[in-house]
Amino acid sequence: MNQSQPLPTVAIFGLGIIGSQAADHIAAEGYPSITWSRNTRDRSDYEPDPKVAADKADIIACYLKDVEAVKEIFDVIKPLLSPAKTFINHATVDYETTEYLIAGCAQMGCTFLNAPFTGSKVAAGNASLVYYAGGDRELIERLQPFLETTSAQIMRVPSPLAATILKLTTNLITASTVQALAEGLSINAAHGIPAETYLSAIEPNACASALIQMKGPSMAKGDYNPHFSLSNMLKDARYMLDLAQRAGLKTPGIANTTDQMQKRNDLGEGESDFSILYRQFIQK
Repeated sequence: MNQSQPLPTVAIFGLGIIGSQAADHIAAEGYPSITWSRNTRDRSDYEPDPKVAADKADIIACYLKDVEAVKEIFDVIKPLLSPAKTFINHATVDYETTEYLIAGCAQMGCTFLNAPFTGSKVAAGNASLVYYAGGDRELIERLQPFLETTSAQIMRVPSPLAATILKLTTNLITASTVQALAEGLSINAAHGIPAETYLSAIEPNACASALIQMKGPSMAKGDYNPHFSLSNMLKDARYMLDLAQRAGLKTPGIANTTDQMQKRNDLGEGESDFSILYRQFIQK
């Protein structure tokens, strides 16, 4: 992206925990911005008609929640896509939806980049997301200045489908780790060992991680303020299981964790942090 040229106009679709903060960073860097969300927002850059937003934009950055939302809005704006526009998917979607976006953009001659991210509320606020960017090297290099407005790292991966697979399988580890941590905390509590002692024992152990360091103390305190919601992790887990099925693999670990997340979601806890998995042991 040539910085001597006027900055492209950006439409940000999806203003949840991540998208709203990404939109703020993009605007702060001087990009002319338009935002749209399924729920009306009180923002000066908000456009209630997604077609108008897409028509005005050179770059469309999608941070919507799930495959249903992504497909629905993509179908609405698809007739407005053209070789002059770039559609960037930042949403975590499944394999089939990734193929759907690839084909739809190709049909309209629109440039497509699949760039799901890792990082939650804090990373979004600090503009330190990490993007798994699946696309042509030249395209990624051209978009790098724009992507850097919301990220600390852009990791180029072999293809758009690879970006989806890598994002989902890293989330598999995240969900499984928090389930294991919930089990460990509950066993220690049942034997009278404080959570603080258990978490201290983890620190020098090979199992220690930034995730445990972040989630452990809040789980011990019963703080489930959402950084990454249970409903989001649950839908990602379903996409993970679909990937495994496509490969002919059985994955009992994430299948069990998905069942536990579904039970918490059915109890109305979907908008809490996914670490609320711990409640399966402390609340009967």
